[in-house]
Amino acid sequence: MSKLFKGTITLVGAGPGDPELITLKGLRVLQKAEVILYDSLINPILLDYNHNAEKIFVGKRSGRLKKSQKEINKLLVFFALNGKNVIRLKGGDPMVFGRAYEELGVAKKFDIPTQVVPGISSYAGIAAQHQIPLTQRGKQGSFWVVTGHTEKGGISADLHLAVQSSATVIVLMGMRFLEEIVGVFKEFKPSDYPVAIIENGTTSVEKTLVTNLYSLIKKVNEYQIQNPALLIFGTSCTDAITKYQNTIAKEICLR
Repeated sequence: MSKLFKGTITLVGAGPGDPELITLKGLRVLQKAEVILYDSLINPILLDYNHNAEKIFVGKRSGRLKKSQKEINKLLVFFALNGKNVIRLKGGDPMVFGRAYEELGVAKKFDIPTQVVPGISSYAGIAAQHQIPLTQRGKQGSFWVVTGHTEKGGISADLHLAVQSSATVIVLMGMRFLEEIVGVFKEFKPSDYPVAIIENGTTSVEKTLVTNLYSLIKKVNEYQIQNPALLIFGTSCTDAITKYQNTIAKEICLR
C-alpha cells in the first residue's frame, strides 16, 4: 500500500434525540467534518449543519443492519487514510454501548489520530426530561445501566445482580427480550414496582408509559411501544407515575 496522508477519526455523541442536546463542541466538530458516518438513532436534522460532507448511513433500519461493524471499521480507515476528517456520529454518548472501543482500536492499528466528543447519554437525558431522578439522597445511592441484549443473544447476566439491589435500574435496547427482563424483576420485586418506558425519548414522536411490573407487558402491547425504547425500573419513577396519572389519562402519555 502506498503511503497516504492521514486524516482523523472523531467519535461524536449526538445526544438522546433532541437535536438541541448535542454539545457545542460536538456541533463545531460536526460542521468541520469531510465525511460523516451516522447511526439511525441520531436526529437527521443534525446532518443539515454540514452541507459539504459526504454522509453515509451505517445504522439499523426496521431491524435490518445496514453495515456490519467490520464494514464500518473499513470505511473509517479508508477515508482517514485518504486524508479526510471523519466523524462517527452516534446517538447518546459514544462510549456507552457504542462499540467505540472497536473503532478506536482499528484506528490505533493504522496510527490514525482519534478524538472522542462526549454526548448526553440517552438514559441520563431522557430521565432528566421526565424529571425522574436516577439517584435520590437517602433512597437510591446508585444506578445500574444494563444492556437489554448481549452479543450472543439473551439478557445480560448483570441484570440478575442489578435487580437484587435498591438501585434504579435502566435497561437499554430491552424490547426484544422484554418478557424475560420483566420475569427477572418479578423474582425479586413486587408486582406494583414502578416502571417507566420511553420510546424515541426527547423527540417529537416520543411515547411515554409509566406503570408497574404487573401491567407493563399488557400496556406495552396495548399502546404499541416499540424500539428504540428506554426502560427505567425503580421507586424513582413514583413521582412520574403520579404526574402522568394526575394530568393525562392515567398511565399513558402520548406526545
